[in-house]
Amino acid sequence: MTRSAGLVAAAACCLALAACAGQSIGGGAVPQRSSGAPTSSPSNTAPAGDLAIARNDTRADSVYPEFGDPLVDALHYDLDLTWAPDGDRLTARETLTFRATGDAPRIPLDFNEQLTISSATVDGAPAEVSVEGNDLTVAHAVVADRQYVLVLEYSGSPVSAPAPSQRADFSQGVGWTTTAEHETSTLQEPYGAFTWYAVNDQPSDKALYDFTLTAPAPMSGVANGVLASSTTEGGRSVNTWHLAEPASSYLVTVAFGDYQHTDLASASGVPIQVWADADGDPLPGDTAKTPAAIDWLENLLGPYPFDSFGVLVVDNESGMETQTMITLGDSTYSLSEAVLVHEAAHHWYGDTVTPADWSDVWMNEGMAMYLQGMWEAEQEGTTMLSKTDDWAVFESDLRAESGPPGAFDPTRFGDGNIYYGPALMWQELRERIGDKRFFEVLREWPAREANGTSDRREYVDWIEQTTGEELSDFFDDWLLDENTPERD
Repeated sequence: MTRSAGLVAAAACCLALAACAGQSIGGGAVPQRSSGAPTSSPSNTAPAGDLAIARNDTRADSVYPEFGDPLVDALHYDLDLTWAPDGDRLTARETLTFRATGDAPRIPLDFNEQLTISSATVDGAPAEVSVEGNDLTVAHAVVADRQYVLVLEYSGSPVSAPAPSQRADFSQGVGWTTTAEHETSTLQEPYGAFTWYAVNDQPSDKALYDFTLTAPAPMSGVANGVLASSTTEGGRSVNTWHLAEPASSYLVTVAFGDYQHTDLASASGVPIQVWADADGDPLPGDTAKTPAAIDWLENLLGPYPFDSFGVLVVDNESGMETQTMITLGDSTYSLSEAVLVHEAAHHWYGDTVTPADWSDVWMNEGMAMYLQGMWEAEQEGTTMLSKTDDWAVFESDLRAESGPPGAFDPTRFGDGNIYYGPALMWQELRERIGDKRFFEVLREWPAREANGTSDRREYVDWIEQTTGEELSDFFDDWLLDENTPERD
């Protein structure tokens, strides 16, 4: 995730989400309107296929336990969403296929009372539902390890929820946002998906997704994955999207707006789309350099782990590593080459391998920050050691203000402490074990844990086994101590 340039310029030592970037790329592409034919097709079809890839060992989150429930293991969400901009109204039909992890008299999910449920069934039978605050309860008993299909029909005007953060770019809240022009977008880290669909809103539960997005033309809907079909009929546009790899709810995106899209490709053949305002530049900011960002990262981390990559430009000042379709605010900083690579880097660290608990968000941001520093050092003609020396000047202030990276203040989500301290830690580990083993660790971990989740203990144990080093105290010091450890 990234934050606005103004915040970075005003207080670099207190702002966290910097990015990585790549190198420039030549060539251009012909912009297309979103009503055109899809450029590629899905690699498989859910839920007809095997859903085992989306099976998770769910858990209660230690930082935000009020969201998500380990009883539910979501396997596939089918979201049929219709947006009516004249009344800012969402009408939806959701089909959730899930596995119960235990016996229980009811099904708990996260949802928002701003939306009214008109119909609910479980395996085809009507079910009573109740919504209180952000908690949805479906009155239907479940049995451990059995699969169920919940279908909900609902409508209303979604609104964002308060964010557990002090950052200015979180001031609009988390979840669904509607602009003054009646366009929409979603940003939902560490939670907020519940503002527009019924969801197990926690990082440990990854699921497959299909979307059918309907809006009055020339508006259209954009989401994660591959654009499977796109039609316009009777004054309405209908875009269907398919995400073939499981994603945590915080990595899901849906937006409705008047878009054009441009097709690009990386050197290795990763298909790339840039979705931007139909009345503006088809490749705003540095988005034309997106293929180079993928190229630079693949050289370090191995093959890009998903079927496709995209950039969705929306009306805000932030950025988010939404899986396969990063969401970037329409600002100079958010659309910079640096932010592009930062968010793309998360597809290895955060998206294909995801923290099972929000206390381990440093696993995402620390590595993306470190990769940012590597790229910046290349651009500046300096060394990574020099870059981390600069960061070390203010890292202790971040830690004092917001807590250690692995035990941060829950009301200060996304502060710089989860970025810079872990980035310094990675440089210390690199110097300790040498470049060869360090870059093997960087490359092998996301490949080993593809489409999974992990926590600090699992990650550290694996690094120790891979390197042959005893590193428990090293990681504890960097991630849990209130004071910055001494650097070698």
